Amino acid sequence: MLNGQTVADFMKEEMTAKVAVLKEKGITPCLATILVGDDPSSETYVRMKGNACARIGVHSIKVVLPAETTTEQLIQEITKLNEDVSVHGILLQHPVPHHIDERAAFDAISIEKDVDGVTTLGFALNAFGVAAFPSCTPQAIIRILDFYNVPIEGKHAVVIGRSPILGKPVSAMLLNRNATVTTCHSKTVNLEEIVKSGDIVIAAVGKPNFVKGSWIKPGAVVIDAGYNKGNIGDVDYSSCLTPSSAITPVPGGVGPVTIATLIEHTIKSASMQSEKTS
Repeated sequence: MLNGQTVADFMKEEMTAKVAVLKEKGITPCLATILVGDDPSSETYVRMKGNACARIGVHSIKVVLPAETTTEQLIQEITKLNEDVSVHGILLQHPVPHHIDERAAFDAISIEKDVDGVTTLGFALNAFGVAAFPSCTPQAIIRILDFYNVPIEGKHAVVIGRSPILGKPVSAMLLNRNATVTTCHSKTVNLEEIVKSGDIVIAAVGKPNFVKGSWIKPGAVVIDAGYNKGNIGDVDYSSCLTPSSAITPVPGGVGPVTIATLIEHTIKSASMQSEKTS
């Protein structure tokens, strides 16, 4: 089992030390989280991220906006945070209400504070392998593979999902690490057969227990990046456990490392911004 909490705990030790150094310089890393509406799952995620920040010594600000907030009003709030020198990272909790232009809101975030890796510019920098803050869940996946010494170079990685903040960026990151990558999606023909060819399978499709054990090549590494109602991932864990050589659980797999990565990026942003002003 690829235990993500073990990875997150290792990261926490490193981050706590870095925060201590910054505080000696009079700098407290600060993450601002924007929540639009009152979706219970989003509220839970925001609370978890705030608690994780507190445990490491990172300050967190929660901006809560009503569900009827317009795109223009949301962008105004983001602009205020962009201009606030005490804020080092900005997270817009996804999803936002349907009437909001989510892409416009994401792209209003300053690239220096895009610690979640959601802007169009951030996506492009990630594709070139030069992003300061790659998308957090894809970065978490790579972190887990590296932590457990899972070889990437030369392997066939099958990614199920093509979202701009998960499937597409993790495909680019794996390609940059010299994997051969197949990105699948809802229109993919013969999906099961393609997944069977994967040395590394990353499930990010948003459907509970979607990937079955019969799809997994013996010895493949399975990363479940899905999170569905009831703490259920995109992988049918019980059936995939036997054929795989390594697998992430849900919960306790990619999730803790994603949150740790977000905080790590915020600390890095604080350090980078302090160097600019010193």
